[in-house]
Amino acid sequence: MEKDSFAPRQDTVYSKKLRAGKKRTYFFDVKKTKGDDYYVVLTESARRPDGSSERHKIFVYKEDFNRFVQGLNEVVDHVKTELMPHVDYDEFTRRQEEWEAKNQEEKHGDTDLSW
Repeated sequence: MEKDSFAPRQDTVYSKKLRAGKKRTYFFDVKKTKGDDYYVVLTESARRPDGSSERHKIFVYKEDFNRFVQGLNEVVDHVKTELMPHVDYDEFTRRQEEWEAKNQEEKHGDTDLSW
């Protein structure tokens, strides 16, 4: 039996998968250390044209959680309000939700049996 390459590992205690279009996926994993401590691993997985995938990881430790989130929020807010205030960022969310709904329908078939 082939192991799913996206299945959380045993040291993962919580995982969130975020599909970002057709070629990128982000994973937010909480991992447990041998000393019963926890840290977060952010992984970007991107498909290459040849079908393989490339992964990049960032490890964030508990002592950096607050500053990391604050820094991320500051730079995202700067882009949204100062550099690209004209962009409708909610539109990206709507498109992603529509794409996911369409894929779910295709995966499960049309369930509307009304004639």
